[in-house]
Order: sequence, then structure tokens, then C-alpha cells
Amino acid sequence: MTKKERVLAAIRQRPVDYVPSGFSLHFDPTLHGTPAEITAHLEFFEKTDTDIQKIMNENLVPDFGPVTQPEDWKTLNTFSRSAAFIQNQLEFTKKLLDNADPDAYHLGTLHGIVASSIHPIEHRYGYAAVRELQCEHLRCGEPYLYDAMKRIAEALCYLAEGYAKAGVDGIYFASLGGEARYFTDAEFGEYIAPLDTLIMQAGREAGLNVFLHCCKDGLVMERYRSYVPFSDVINWGVYENPKYSLECGRELFQNVTLMGGMSNLKGGLLHCGTPEQIAGEVRSILDTMGTCGFILGADCTLPPDTPYQNFRVAAHAARG
Repeated sequence: MTKKERVLAAIRQRPVDYVPSGFSLHFDPTLHGTPAEITAHLEFFEKTDTDIQKIMNENLVPDFGPVTQPEDWKTLNTFSRSAAFIQNQLEFTKKLLDNADPDAYHLGTLHGIVASSIHPIEHRYGYAAVRELQCEHLRCGEPYLYDAMKRIAEALCYLAEGYAKAGVDGIYFASLGGEARYFTDAEFGEYIAPLDTLIMQAGREAGLNVFLHCCKDGLVMERYRSYVPFSDVINWGVYENPKYSLECGRELFQNVTLMGGMSNLKGGLLHCGTPEQIAGEVRSILDTMGTCGFILGADCTLPPDTPYQNFRVAAHAARG
């Protein structure tokens, strides 16, 4: 099997010659928008030798000015397919794929509606404050923020479609909003899930597999049941959310391939363990999860100082 064939077999829950793997980290932000950003990705892909090669996305929904009152969201304009943040990511993706291993499985990162609607203003207020602001403005009784979120979702659908034309195999859809400390179940169901799944459906309709990543801790994973029809693979933080183990995920998300198993936390085995410790952890995970319908990965992106050799050890340990 090629790497791509192996990942596709795992997605379809068919026999594999070994369990595929995929890991990621953020690269030096000073490289963004330069040829060195492509070089950094290619070096990571070569040195880690994983089956999945994930293309990071630092081309975010752009700043549109200060937001202090709910009505300020009206200043966010509608985006066209030619919007710079979309085209910049697609051009970057095409250049990267021109030089990447054609036998690997390539994922394009796509941020969900919660993250994408805070990206333009997060630098002004900070992460925690902007999450609270988002909740406050959704609850104000006027649809200013939700209308803006719908405009953003439309743009993200364009990005999903563009990814397919650029040549990726799937999208890594990073969803925020499942944390109990922000939205209620009802708010998540009314505002977040419909837009997230709209974007995921656009990816599916474009012919891409959808890897759903449920981000952060304190998750109410039951909220993501409605995402299952739009998901091919589901990944979440089992170390940050110990209530929801991978075994629990088998029951919660039946007939969907799961990805994960390893901690992404600083000080964890994948970050700073010995080769023997990492390989032993991989064997333990596979003993529990088996080889069908499972992809070895981590809870989320790893610290940027994680040695590339550690990823390679994990990927090769999955090969027996």
C-alpha cells in the first residue's frame, strides 16, 4: 500500500498493512508568506515520514476593525472566492503539493466557524476575552454576529472547494465551541453546528474527506453527534478530556474512523520521551484500538520544539 492508499483504507474501515499516522505542529511564524514556509513543511514531512501530511493554515480571516458592540459586526463585508486570505492559502497549498510526496495523503487545514470569527479581532482583546465577547454578542438579541458568521462560513465553503481543486485529499476541520464553559448546548445547536456542518458538507461535496478535530478541553462531546454524517475521521483531546477516551469515542461515534491516542502536551512522551517510551506507548494504543478504523495521531498540534525524530519513531512503531 502507498501512504495514501493506507489512509483511505483506514477511513473506509478496511484492512490495512499497518496503522497509518499523522502529526502536526506550527512552524516559525516569521516564515509565514515566504518560500521558507514551504521548505519547513517539506522538511517536516520528510523527517517524520508519516502517512498523512497536514498543510497548516496561517492565512486567516482578516482584521476588519475594532468590535466593541454587537452592531460592529455589520462592518464585516461579504467575501468573494477571490478574497486574499483564501487565494493566498490555495496558492501556498498548490506550491507545496508540487514538491510534496505524491504517494502521501494530504490534508488542508480549515478552521471552523468559532475560530474563524474570532481570528480577525483576537489580537486586540486576547483569546479568553474574545471568546467571552463572542458569547455576549450572540446573546444580545440581535443577529449581527450570527449574520457575520454566516458570511464567514460562505467564505470557508469557498476555501473547502478551492482545496479540492488544489489537489488535497481531505480537510482537517478544526472546530471550537464544544467547551461547556462558553456556549450552552442549545446555543451550540442553534448557532455553531449548522454553520460548521455547512462548511464540512461543502468539503464533502467537493470530493474531500473530512477530518473533524474537536479542539480544547472541557468538551461536551455529545454535541458533535450531529457532525457524524459529515465526518470521515474524528479526533479530539483524550488527555485534556479524560471523560471521553478513545474507547468511549467508539461508542459515541459509531462507524467513524478515529484518530489520536497520543498526548500533544509539553512534557508528554511524544514531546520529550525516549524512543523506547514512544514506541511502547504506540504499541499500547494499538493493543487497545486495534488496526481497523484507526489512525495514530495526537490530541492536537505538538509544541514546535518537539524533535522530528520523535514523530518518526511513533510512525514507524505503528508499522510493527
